[in-house]
This record gives sequence, C-alpha cells and structure tokens, in this order.
Amino acid sequence: MKRLFLFLFLSLFVCLAIRASRTDSLSGNRPSHYIGLEARPAYVFPTRSFFRGDNMTGKAINTSVSAHLRYAFRFAPDTRLGKLYPHAYQGIGLSFNSFFNNEEMGTPVVLYVFQGAPIVRLTERLSLNYEWNFGTAFSWKKYDLQDNPYNVVVGSRINAYLNLGLFFNWQLTPAWRLTIGADLTHYSNGNTNYPNSGVNTVGARVGIVCAFGGTAQVKPSREETLPLKRRFSYDLIIYGSTRKRGLIYPDHGELIPGSFAVAGLNFNPMYRVNKYFRAGVSLDAQYDESANLMEYLVEGTSGEEMRFYRPPFREQFAIGFSLRAELNMPVFSVNFGVGRNVICKGTDTEVYYQILALKAFVTRRIFLHVGYQLSDFKNPNNLMLGLGWRFGRP
Repeated sequence: MKRLFLFLFLSLFVCLAIRASRTDSLSGNRPSHYIGLEARPAYVFPTRSFFRGDNMTGKAINTSVSAHLRYAFRFAPDTRLGKLYPHAYQGIGLSFNSFFNNEEMGTPVVLYVFQGAPIVRLTERLSLNYEWNFGTAFSWKKYDLQDNPYNVVVGSRINAYLNLGLFFNWQLTPAWRLTIGADLTHYSNGNTNYPNSGVNTVGARVGIVCAFGGTAQVKPSREETLPLKRRFSYDLIIYGSTRKRGLIYPDHGELIPGSFAVAGLNFNPMYRVNKYFRAGVSLDAQYDESANLMEYLVEGTSGEEMRFYRPPFREQFAIGFSLRAELNMPVFSVNFGVGRNVICKGTDTEVYYQILALKAFVTRRIFLHVGYQLSDFKNPNNLMLGLGWRFGRP
C-alpha cells in the first residue's frame, strides 16, 4: 500500500518534470517560475460518529489547518503549450496538516502535483482562478482494534489526496500576487484497505506568490480550425489495482480476509470541442475478483466457520458504456465518466458506475492513468492505475 501510493506520486512528478524539460529545451525563452506559501483552515464534515465526539477525547473533530510550500511554472511563451495555454500553471506542493487530534489521526504530510488557470479576468489585476491538487498523504494514524479503536474512518497510514479550489488572484506587483478563496478536500485509500470512510473538508485558502525568471508573454496562438475527421481522438487504457471487500449485514459488517485483483480496459473515442474540452463515449471492460462472492457456513474445529464461494468468470467480468467529458490542459487531462454495465451478471456488476481519472502525458500520445471508480454514485469500488495511448489527434 505504501509503495503503491509513493510510486503513484513519483510517477506523476517524473511525468511533469519530463514534459517541462522537453518543452524548455525547445524554447529560446525561459518558462516563468513561482514560489508560494499558503494557509488553509478548514471545516471537517462529520460523516462518522468519530468526528462528532465518539473518540478518546470525547470532543468533536471539526477543524483542520494546513500550511503549504509550493513551486509552479508556466511553459515558455514561444513553445506550443505556452502559446496554447499562456496562463496555465502546474507544479508540486508540500503541506503539513493538523486535525488537532494527533493521538488518533496523526499529522499528515502531503506531497502533491497541482494545476490551475484563470476562469475569468475581472480587472487588469484581478482574476477568478481554479486549481486542482492530487497527491499522497503520509503519516496518518490508522484504525487499530487495540491501539486506535475509535478511528473507524482511516484504514491506511498513506492515503490519496484530492483537492479542488476556486480563488481570487490579485496581482499586487509584477512579481508578487495574493490569492484568497475556498476549496474542497477528500482523503481516501481507494478501497485498498478497510476502513475507508474517507475524510472530507471544506475551507478557506490564502496565499502569497512570488514570480521569477521567464520572459514577456507572446500573444496566444489562435486555435486551429480542424476538419471534422481530425477532431476525433481515441484513448486506449489498460489498468489494474487491488481492493478490499466487506459484507454488510443488518446488525454488523464483516471484512473478507485478503485483497482482490482488479483489471480493466477502456476504449474512449473523444471529440475535440476546443483546446480545453473533449467529450465522447467509452467502452469499459473490467474484471473484479471480489464481485458477487457468496458466503456459506461450514463445520470447523471450533464450530461453524464462514467460507466464501467464488463465482464463475462471467459473474466477475462486466462490459459497460459510459459518457465521458475531459478537461484538457498542459501535461494533464481530467476525465469524468458516468456509465452502466450492459453485459454482466450478478448484483455487484449490474450497476451504474462513475469514474474520475487523471491522465498525465509523458509524451503527446503516451500517458499515465490514475482513476477511481464508484458505483451507484455512493459506493467506492476500486483504483484504476494504468497506462494509455492516444490515437488520432493528440
């Protein structure tokens, strides 16, 4: 688990560094660089009784705060990406977080990549921006029946970190700017361990950013007018992961021992609406070793024991179709999907499913795929860690 999330973050960081170095090497100008500091106080959603006071302190856990050190860059203005996305930035951040309950939750440290851009320019010096963060949060105190029995929320010492923010960007001077806004944060282990209730917060963010290096921006290039057949691209993705599985009974829940393999394939034709947005459909096939397991009782040496029956392959394999939308920016694309399995058998596979995925492009065609799948808009399913290839228009 620890190695999986560490590898995930390092892969995204290496991907970012490769694209930055390749682009810069082709440029006569220099990219712009930014160093920033941020503070983010937040409210913790009381999704479980643990947050409402059912813990060792007997007090509600409803507040968190984090301090962030961040580095970002914009692509050099005479490069292809610099011309297409002159105001987009991307980078790496480090944050230190406190939930004011170190004994049961720890003080997580987060390493993450991020990307943002203006949504609308309000005045010459003021804009409304968006930003997403994705990374790995270390040093959690996880659930333990003996040492940490109340924390039925966090099941891993290392968890994935997702954040989405909206903020005002105020250019104080050519080199300095102030950011003030709000954000949403979610921590989860992607169902690779139990418990996995997740930690969710909403809060404020305030920061100061210093710019250095770079050269004057050139005019953004006009978007190409493409014929219809050149507006289509086709993404082929192969992914895999492991997951835990529990069974819910009327009066209790039970975790099935061990981990289960998940493997899948997506074929995703997409239509390029403009340089920022693509939309399309996807053919999705997935095998889940934990799907439709059946329990039964047998007589053991100490009485009745629970055993599990593994169904045939056709009850653990499903094929579905999903509608997809994708936000395209330099290096990264964020993909959303809502779908339904149509070739399937069994309660666990006869479902609607939802996908959120990040594509990190190592080259213009090869990308890393980091995704997460839900079912019926509420139930966590599995991570989708894989590799993809883009055919057609990059």
